[in-house]
Amino acid sequence: MMFAGICLRTKDVQQLADFYKTVLQTTSDCDDIVHQEINTEGAALSILKVDFDENISNNNVSLAFTVDDVDIEFERLKQFDVKIIEPPTVRPWGAKNMMFSDPDGNNVVFRSFLD
Repeated sequence: MMFAGICLRTKDVQQLADFYKTVLQTTSDCDDIVHQEINTEGAALSILKVDFDENISNNNVSLAFTVDDVDIEFERLKQFDVKIIEPPTVRPWGAKNMMFSDPDGNNVVFRSFLD
């Protein structure tokens, strides 16, 4: 079995897709307002529109992306209106992580591994 991806449900696909295209420096498979798949190296990140009233955030899950240098990404993201939850911090397991939230309040982690 292979993990294929994750889907974020939102009321504003375009806003969330634009956010991820900016912070991940990538593109999506289309410009649709109902569904987009964000191009990443690894598992797919899908964004799907929901039309009913529900709580669409989930504080029990964080999306993690491995980057070359967390400090450089931290400085780059400060240029945008990104809500930083935690600046780059060295973790006991040998990674340096930073955490921020997307426009829907989902937690996102950028991490790099120390040599």
